[in-house]
Amino acid sequence: MKSIILTTASRTLLPLLILFSVFVLLRGHYLPGGGFIGGLIASIAFILHAFANGLKKSRFLLRIHPGFLIPTGLLLALGSAIVPIIFEGLPMMTGVWYPETLPVIGKVGSALFFDTGVYFVVIGVCLTIIFTISEQA
Repeated sequence: MKSIILTTASRTLLPLLILFSVFVLLRGHYLPGGGFIGGLIASIAFILHAFANGLKKSRFLLRIHPGFLIPTGLLLALGSAIVPIIFEGLPMMTGVWYPETLPVIGKVGSALFFDTGVYFVVIGVCLTIIFTISEQA
């Protein structure tokens, strides 16, 4: 489908949806939201762009294969789960927090890194599925 309205809207909405997905990711370890919902929003942004501009342009815009995000996110989530065991001697998946507050993000802890890993996994899985289906059709 080639629609000038959809193409123009997708160019405008892509950066806004990515920004909103990062916002949802960063507020997730304090309030509702987090890696899963943020990853879905980012995936929807790229899927909308692919529908409007074609799969080739969306792949070029993403610059990496979405399948690469899956193991990267899994390693990040696993690393955040193991950090309390190695550095603090605490049980696995215990929240460990950096003592200082950062200006935009707030308190940084292992929950943020776990959510970021989930964010990457969700984006990778969703885009891999949709791009594969789009290539077959």
